[in-house]
Amino acid sequence: MKKLLFIIAALLLGTAQVAQAWTSYNYVSADQLKGWLEAAKPVLLVDIQEKKDFTAHHIKNSLETNGYPVKSDHDRQTLDPALKLIQAHNYEAVVVVCPRGKGGAKRAYEYLAAKGVAEAKLFILTGGMEKWPHREWVAAN
Repeated sequence: MKKLLFIIAALLLGTAQVAQAWTSYNYVSADQLKGWLEAAKPVLLVDIQEKKDFTAHHIKNSLETNGYPVKSDHDRQTLDPALKLIQAHNYEAVVVVCPRGKGGAKRAYEYLAAKGVAEAKLFILTGGMEKWPHREWVAAN
């Protein structure tokens, strides 16, 4: 019986990992995002970088959440102020900004989508802050 339960648990875990691997995400390039910002498109930048990294460099007008790596319930809860802003305003796009635009950004994207943010409006910044080339849009505290 224990073996059967173990096999079932392993299959369920494997299925969840495969499903997560097949999840598709919307990405926005640095140049496209810069164009949106210059055109004053209503965009919410949800920056999940750790505090020290956000302080060192972030895109101007980003919402600081310090949610990275977005693995724990506490990390995910740091994104809740973004949810309140999204509900209160009519943003055309919500862009997750993280250090490199990889795992943390995907987890933040999934959390926001699960909380009702329309995926048609939800994006990950390709390459994150590490690849952001537009210094004129960078702020530091």
